[in-house]
Amino acid sequence: VQLVESGGGLVQAGGSLRLSCAASGSTFSINAMGWYRQAPGKQRELVARITSGSGSTNYADSVKGRFTISRDNAKNTMYLQMNSLKPEDTAVYYCGARILTNWRYWGQGTQVTVSS
Repeated sequence: VQLVESGGGLVQAGGSLRLSCAASGSTFSINAMGWYRQAPGKQRELVARITSGSGSTNYADSVKGRFTISRDNAKNTMYLQMNSLKPEDTAVYYCGARILTNWRYWGQGTQVTVSS
């Protein structure tokens, strides 16, 4: 499985960005995909995830009501719509794919910087 993120960049506080993650390869084995982020000096944390079957979603408390995760199965692509961005959302955002219970595959990461 290969994952390629796009859509990061620099935005002012209160602005919006949409991240995309295109999956290729043995995508049939993926049972969930998600967005994680890592800020300098901090551990990688879950932002949001979506299951492949029912499409159920989970969000970190810090992004609930502001971020929306979605998927386009026909394009094997996952999205993260980020609204009302805050400086504390600044991080490298990674797309991940879960196989069984393991988050096994990761994209290269895309930088999101929110200026105050």
